[in-house]
Amino acid sequence: MFFPKNLWNPENLHVYVTGGSTGLGLSIAVIMAKKGAHVSIVARNKVRLDQALQTLEEVRNSPSQKFNTYSYSLTSCEESEKAFRDVCAAHDGRAPDAVFNCAGSAKPKFFIELTKEELEEGLANSYWIETWTAWIAAKEMVRQGIKGKIIFIASTLAYMSFVGWANYAPGRHALRGLTDTLESEFRLYDIGVHTFFPPNMMTASFVEENKTKPYITKKIEGEDISMTSEQAAAILLKGIEKGQAHITGDWITTSFRASTRGATHSNNFIVDSLWNFFAMIAIPVWRRSVDSQIENHKKEHREYLKSIHFLP
Repeated sequence: MFFPKNLWNPENLHVYVTGGSTGLGLSIAVIMAKKGAHVSIVARNKVRLDQALQTLEEVRNSPSQKFNTYSYSLTSCEESEKAFRDVCAAHDGRAPDAVFNCAGSAKPKFFIELTKEELEEGLANSYWIETWTAWIAAKEMVRQGIKGKIIFIASTLAYMSFVGWANYAPGRHALRGLTDTLESEFRLYDIGVHTFFPPNMMTASFVEENKTKPYITKKIEGEDISMTSEQAAAILLKGIEKGQAHITGDWITTSFRASTRGATHSNNFIVDSLWNFFAMIAIPVWRRSVDSQIENHKKEHREYLKSIHFLP
């Protein structure tokens, strides 16, 4: 794609945002409201949903806009279906024109200290929580002939991974496999599929992740988290407007996108080729740096395992 065109305007459309009470989901909901869309938000926390609704009212573009919130956990198919039915009911049974899958969470830890429940929850919160909603929404959109959009939120970790992310990265890699499949398959129905691969953002979820995140993981990531959820939402919308299948917003994620693109559509052949050339040099250097830090962390890690009584 050499010359992307503006392909999408959410004005007067019904936009469904999961995980829309905080962070990136809320930032997306706000942008959609400002642009004149009807917005439905689903999240778990009722108090935060009420606060999010007030935020949307403050940026209302038109008195005719509908803003609704619903409290559901979306990690099961049954709850996801109930939530979707309620969202549609408020619009006379019509499915949304766009679905933003922003719900999800991570609990970074060392693989050997994760419990069975945490491993299962990790896949639920990084893969199934988006997949159930997309599956339910897609079926209804096809039945009703809605030529809309389904947007997935992945992560830089859907392109790569390193120490500490065994609870989260596998589900994100699986999600990328799903979204690449659907981007192809849903052309049958004129439903656009886009996947956003954001880096760490300064959000409440990021603060929560850091409570269990291993020291070595924090060290590799660094402390400079320069992207806010508002900036990420603006990058996502710009990518959708350009019709990009994979959307990235920082140099390292863009490098991974270009170097691991496979058969995914190029955003811009010339620019992506330049990024790929850069990645051929930069990524091996980055990888060696990561491996070196992990090797140097062995003694400290052994002491940590003793402190949690994993080792004698």
